[in-house]
Amino acid sequence: MLRIALCDDNRQQRGATGKLLLDYGAARPHLAVKVSVFSSGLEVLAAAEEAGDFDLYVLDVVMPGLSGIQLGMRLREVGSASPIIYLTVSPEYAVDSYATRAFHYLMKPVDREKLFTVLDRAVEKLRKNERALTLELPGELVRVPLYEIRCLEVRQNYVTVHAKEDYTVKKPLGEFQRELDERFFRTGRSCIVNLACVRRVTRTEVFLDGGLTMPLSRGLYDAINRAIISRS
Repeated sequence: MLRIALCDDNRQQRGATGKLLLDYGAARPHLAVKVSVFSSGLEVLAAAEEAGDFDLYVLDVVMPGLSGIQLGMRLREVGSASPIIYLTVSPEYAVDSYATRAFHYLMKPVDREKLFTVLDRAVEKLRKNERALTLELPGELVRVPLYEIRCLEVRQNYVTVHAKEDYTVKKPLGEFQRELDERFFRTGRSCIVNLACVRRVTRTEVFLDGGLTMPLSRGLYDAINRAIISRS
């Protein structure tokens, strides 16, 4: 099932977008789309807390009380990695939405074909997020979803996987690299970062979610920026 949260304070626009989302579900019956409709950001937060994180968020940007950008930031703060699609009548908020790692930005009135294309891409992203690393630890195997991984860091002969928890295993970084996908970028001999978790890049360092800072090898500044842009 694909659980979508739609939030828009305008009843007419909420109804029109909701219909398009239901039409998408009818056109993709294998996804079993379920649309939950909200008129405020606080309603969305309450529902996500009670019933669990939604798979996908479709949020109006300009709303009273809690704006779509503020709502997105709150969702990220509580650990949601779900794609966020923003809807608005003005492109001026696009830069602000970067802080929420927005998946896409659509102008109102929402075009059916464009929305369906973006939704298909979001579903593909969710499918990829199901991939995971299996780590062999003393006495147990741990499966870590790729989307939870912020980076992998070499320390002597060991690699530490920084995710919701940190896991350290004895395994070459190159072997891990072969198990990862295009979300990840090798910043040098000792580190691989998840591009979705990058907050800021300088010519010598990469700053990640959660306060992690990793070294960036000389000559890779332009390459990592191209990789980030290609995924936006």
